Amino acid sequence: MSISTSVLSDLLKSLPYLRSQLYFKASLTALSHAMEDQVLAGTLAQPLVIASFQRERFYRQEAHRYQRLALRSNQVYVLSAPETDFTNFTNSSEHYERVAFEPNDGLSQEWHLIVIADNYATCLVCRESLGSIAKNRQLPELSPNLDIDAARRFEGIWTSERGVSLKAAELLLDRVLVYRPELASKIEEGCQRFGIKEPRSYSGAEQINEYACDIDTDPFVQRLLTYLQASQYKLHKAYRSIAAQARKERLVNTISTAIRRSLDPHEVLQVAAQELGQHLEACRCLIYRAQATDSQAIMEHEFLTPGVLSVRGQTWELEKNSLFQDIVEQGEGVCVSDTLIDPRVTDSPGLSLIAKKFAIRSWLMEPVFYQGRLLGIVELHYCRIPPHECQPGELDLVKAIATQMGAALIQAEAYANLEELNQQLEALDRTRSNLIAITGHELRTPLSTIQVCLESLASEPDMPLELQQVMLNTALSDSERMRKLVQDFLTLSNLESGRVEWHPESLTLQECVDLSLSRNRTRSSTEKPPKIKTQIAQNLPLVRADGDWLVEVLAKLIDNACKFTPAQGEITIKAVQNSHQMVEVTVADTGRGIEPNRLEVVFDRFYQEEGALRRTTGGTGLGLAICRQIVNGWGGEIWAESTGKDQGSQFHFTIPIVQSSHEEKRTKVKSK
Repeated sequence: MSISTSVLSDLLKSLPYLRSQLYFKASLTALSHAMEDQVLAGTLAQPLVIASFQRERFYRQEAHRYQRLALRSNQVYVLSAPETDFTNFTNSSEHYERVAFEPNDGLSQEWHLIVIADNYATCLVCRESLGSIAKNRQLPELSPNLDIDAARRFEGIWTSERGVSLKAAELLLDRVLVYRPELASKIEEGCQRFGIKEPRSYSGAEQINEYACDIDTDPFVQRLLTYLQASQYKLHKAYRSIAAQARKERLVNTISTAIRRSLDPHEVLQVAAQELGQHLEACRCLIYRAQATDSQAIMEHEFLTPGVLSVRGQTWELEKNSLFQDIVEQGEGVCVSDTLIDPRVTDSPGLSLIAKKFAIRSWLMEPVFYQGRLLGIVELHYCRIPPHECQPGELDLVKAIATQMGAALIQAEAYANLEELNQQLEALDRTRSNLIAITGHELRTPLSTIQVCLESLASEPDMPLELQQVMLNTALSDSERMRKLVQDFLTLSNLESGRVEWHPESLTLQECVDLSLSRNRTRSSTEKPPKIKTQIAQNLPLVRADGDWLVEVLAKLIDNACKFTPAQGEITIKAVQNSHQMVEVTVADTGRGIEPNRLEVVFDRFYQEEGALRRTTGGTGLGLAICRQIVNGWGGEIWAESTGKDQGSQFHFTIPIVQSSHEEKRTKVKSK
């Protein structure tokens, strides 16, 4: 059995002067609790209390209050629609009268509370608006708590007019009789006591004050005051949350804009440190690069408040930094609220010294990750008293900024790699062009000469013997030139590809110099070579290198010096021991010299001072490139020095010396 009509509609029809108003769920909750508090705080006993809930779930939230109300009166009636997902709400008379109505009853859309005492009466009769019902039907069924959202809207009547309250009580008690007719005598007793169903006339207000109202209204006022204060607090909290979210989005947008505007990671990280430090009101904000395997880190980017000591440019140890190691192991940031009592700091002499020296009282470290790879660290230092307690919103903001910086660093790294790749491609393109030009010139010229010589020998059988010998010598010389060209190509290719097997041994440098001099030949038998002298100390220690390749380096440097030094010039070969357990060899000449801005490029492949196709000295431009590959192969360095044109030049390279057994052990210990 169910009744489809609405109590609110019946009340408005019976009392035409009433006008319904709009209420929000939160307001109705405050009003109903205030009405209940008024009963609980009153001294008069046995008031009539009728409450109607839309669903059992709403009743369950207030059941304890109605048990307390039942101690004040035996005229308490609670109506609700049972729900199978909860404890069954059934008709009973345990503490108070429970009345279960059908789910499709008109009461299922309404909310009522009526309190009638001898000296006062209040009633709340309302119905949920159709728009609010439609909205609730769209909420997920798995989240029932969303149904009681404070934004739900109701229309109805709340008043303390006694006549309106008596009429509302009459309508509700009629509903109770429909569902529980066995309560007829109890309901009749209540109606007689409070004058319910007695004929009376109504106007816009109660005309006859039959009862003096001497109750304490303070509980009602206090409840509404508390509700208003709570509403103001929630509103203020919501505004603060919106403002904080706006500041967070503005900060993230600022850093994102910096990332889009510049591919320079230094500029991006400095902007991030400045904005993050200001936003979180930190005394110091540091951002620096660090990887999981790094033992040290340089403090690169910093934000400071006035009066705080700077740490920019300093190097901090990471290997014994327990906070950094926690980040590496756990992959999450760490927060130290008070460095004076946190064992991670107090038990670490290094961290304690840093905290004391730079006045760090609270310490936050957040890693900068990209796809699980550690790229850097964000640190926030608070030097004020009392210590700073990190809030969840602050931690979320730092994580968001760290994520942005991770993307910026990878983007900058990718751009740098792309630039490097472009440079390599340009170098390869230049190499290809030089290779074509040089091989075209170096191969075509001797081949043409050899062809002419051989054709002359074949076509001129009566050629004098002296001229035949000249033709043969020329062909042999040019074939040797071609062989050296091909050999240099193969040598450089093997060195650059790592296909060379090194055979280091203990060598006397003087012996290697003598071998290289014996291999050196002048460019033309008709040309007089420059004077070559050596200045190698007698007590020079043995060197450790591959003998064949060491002789090759010396021979090529001497040959290079001979090419650019006139016959009246001089070439000097020197060797001394430097302070780095190396022997430094110098091949100096008094020839053409090198412009200072070309001292680095002379070691590039195919470099020719006069250009690939108009040089006067011959060669392929591969000799110095081969020397650099060989010297780097045994762990040495090679470089050139010159003060300019016609000022001569000096080529230096280093060779490791042979260590004694004692020195070798000491070196191994240091490396460990």
